[in-house]
Amino acid sequence: MLTIGRRYLQAWPVFLALLFLVIQVITNLALPTITAALINQGIGKHDLPYIWQKGAVMLVVALLSWLSALINVYYASKQSQLLGRKLRQDVFKKIMFMDNAAFHEFGDSTLITRTTNDVTQLQNVFQTMLRMMLMAPMMLIGSIVMAFQLSHDLMLVFAVSLPLLTLAVVTNMMIAMPRFRAMQGLVDKINLVFQQGLTGVRVIRAFNRDDFEVEKFDQANRDLTHTTRVVLTTVAMLMPIMTVILSFSNVAIVWFGAELIGKNAMPMGNLVAFLTYATQILMSFMQLSAVAVMVPRAQVSAMRVREVLERKDVVLDPKIETKPLSSSQEGHVTLTFDQVAFKFDEAKREALSDLSFEVKSGQTLAIIGGTGSGKSTLISLIARLMDVTHGGIFLSGTDIRQLSQHTLHQDVSMTQQKAVLFSGTVRSNLYFGKPDASDEEMWEALSLAQADDFVREQGGLALEVEQNGANFSGGQRQRLAIARTLIKPAKLYLFDDSFSALDFATDAKLRHAINTSNRHQEAIKIIVAQRIATVMSADQILVLENGRCVGYGTHQMLAKTCPQYQEIMRSQLSDQDLEKMGVAHAEFSKGGPSL
Repeated sequence: MLTIGRRYLQAWPVFLALLFLVIQVITNLALPTITAALINQGIGKHDLPYIWQKGAVMLVVALLSWLSALINVYYASKQSQLLGRKLRQDVFKKIMFMDNAAFHEFGDSTLITRTTNDVTQLQNVFQTMLRMMLMAPMMLIGSIVMAFQLSHDLMLVFAVSLPLLTLAVVTNMMIAMPRFRAMQGLVDKINLVFQQGLTGVRVIRAFNRDDFEVEKFDQANRDLTHTTRVVLTTVAMLMPIMTVILSFSNVAIVWFGAELIGKNAMPMGNLVAFLTYATQILMSFMQLSAVAVMVPRAQVSAMRVREVLERKDVVLDPKIETKPLSSSQEGHVTLTFDQVAFKFDEAKREALSDLSFEVKSGQTLAIIGGTGSGKSTLISLIARLMDVTHGGIFLSGTDIRQLSQHTLHQDVSMTQQKAVLFSGTVRSNLYFGKPDASDEEMWEALSLAQADDFVREQGGLALEVEQNGANFSGGQRQRLAIARTLIKPAKLYLFDDSFSALDFATDAKLRHAINTSNRHQEAIKIIVAQRIATVMSADQILVLENGRCVGYGTHQMLAKTCPQYQEIMRSQLSDQDLEKMGVAHAEFSKGGPSL
């Protein structure tokens, strides 16, 4: 927690906050002494001018204390809010540049909690630190010193009360502290359940699982409520215990103080001042106990935030970057896989094994295979969302690990498997692909993606896009996401199963439009698909099974030589379609196993 404070708090404002805090403590400690002198010298001797004089001094000191407290609160609040803002910015920035492995390690729900709830905990404790946490020990020590000067005998009361207070605080913290980390974990869990319920609400309704999900959320809610109730009840018990000890201490001070006054061993004003110091001592101790509750919880939050900030990135930029991809000769590039293998952390087998192929400018590579065969993983490796375990991926002879992620991503445009749209308008979503795009370029991209018709009908480029594109069908979302990909000038265009929601006619028109577009003819196009109709016109087709290449070539070649490709054809095409393609049914039937 102190590491975060040193990193995010500004030295000069913190110094001013502490300076005025010290002034406030000094003035608060001076007031009881002035009160004692007023009672002893003024009221005791009926000296009215002295009373007015000391009264004026008390007024000035009180005013100075109030002004110091006001300035201290201003700087403490400002610094804590700035710390929260900067910390949220850094955590969000870190998350934005995280590799896929980090997202799998943390999970969406805990990243949300750490960016919001945990940062708020730290923000609050640093504000308290610049106020109560530093003020309480200074007031405690100062009041003890001032009280000791007034009466050595009455200090014996604190020899009993302070150990009792310490025992109560330590016992309370030992019970409450282990549950604070559990509370943050339960907040993560309730966020996860709530997030899954929101994103999967249509699936939940379709399968009539509403009651199950409600009970699931209620259970997570009950767990959090129970843990929070236990913690807060334990902490709340501390205050009445301390109040009782404080009351008995005051009674003891008055009792023994009255005896000292009766023996003329102490003037009346000193007893009043001692009572004030005693109250300050015990109140400071109570404030420290409140801080003792906040600090461990904030320490847990600090550890969780630092886990995110200090996680070492797996995908790193090179110290010395090679020349940018866009400067390659005549703008032509080649994509080469050289014995590429990839394995997820703690996985038993490789997701991709020994892949080697080459794609040149202007060519289209289609990737097809069963679920879990490694198609999306391959696309992620090209975009360097993950790094290969073995082998290398080369662009025009340069290993992509020798390019900065910024340079690489400038020449890569990608439509991911799940079409993601951001709330705003169609125009603002297309700006993600090209921030300086003109309306003409946007309409061209929409036309290529076969999305211009419904965009024109519903309001044009100013058409509102709701969160996650909820006001569009699945096919419309995919076409808008493809338009965002196509509007970006790039060397490689990656489509990760992004035609799946399109009908066959729209699919064919879209692919034909991309292949005949002047802006995209020289680029490498890589299409991941499940349908034979989508991949059969590609220059090369890569067939994957369990992460291995089991076929590579044209559609005609694979239809005759690759059993796995034949099996996919058998599952999707009729005998008449096979005959139209020039593949004899008898010959095809010999090629692969039946389904």
